[in-house]
Amino acid sequence: MYQAWREYRQQGHRIIRKQIAQTCLLKNTPMSNSTMFQKIKNHLESNSVQFRQVHHEPTRTSAEAAEARGEDISIGGKAIVLKVDGSFKLFVLSASRKLDSSKIKEYFQAKKLRFASQEELLEITGLVPGSVPPFGLPITNLELYVDLSITKNERIAFNAGSLTDSITMKVKDYMKIAAPMVFDFSLVSH
Repeated sequence: MYQAWREYRQQGHRIIRKQIAQTCLLKNTPMSNSTMFQKIKNHLESNSVQFRQVHHEPTRTSAEAAEARGEDISIGGKAIVLKVDGSFKLFVLSASRKLDSSKIKEYFQAKKLRFASQEELLEITGLVPGSVPPFGLPITNLELYVDLSITKNERIAFNAGSLTDSITMKVKDYMKIAAPMVFDFSLVSH
């Protein structure tokens, strides 16, 4: 029974992802025209930041993205949109780690915390899960919080507005132009 339920849910998620992708294509959002990717590149270039861009096959997981980029998974910056009480916020942590929701609730003294739904994510960012870049303003209209795990690396790699385009850059440059709030909100992933 449990296995049948898991297969049903996985199939449902595939259908939802396909519907979101089709909606993005119809609405000519960043997923179809690379506007977000170009916006990120322009932002980096206007701040004289050196970066490496990689075009690759679509990636659905952090492990797939790390392999496509030729980087260790710990270098990956996993960007997650959460609703903390009544507002959406962007959290970035090393792709080799897990989110610790209790630390986030404690930091914000929040009663409610949840992931943005795929529909909410599309509405807020114009992007599909896995393609959200690790930037707040002026790239996305979200408050940005970065986990300490990001600061322990020399480089950060991330999907840049699509599932097929990644950017790798120095963490010191990322921290300077992203100007996030930094605190510890991750756990070691098993």
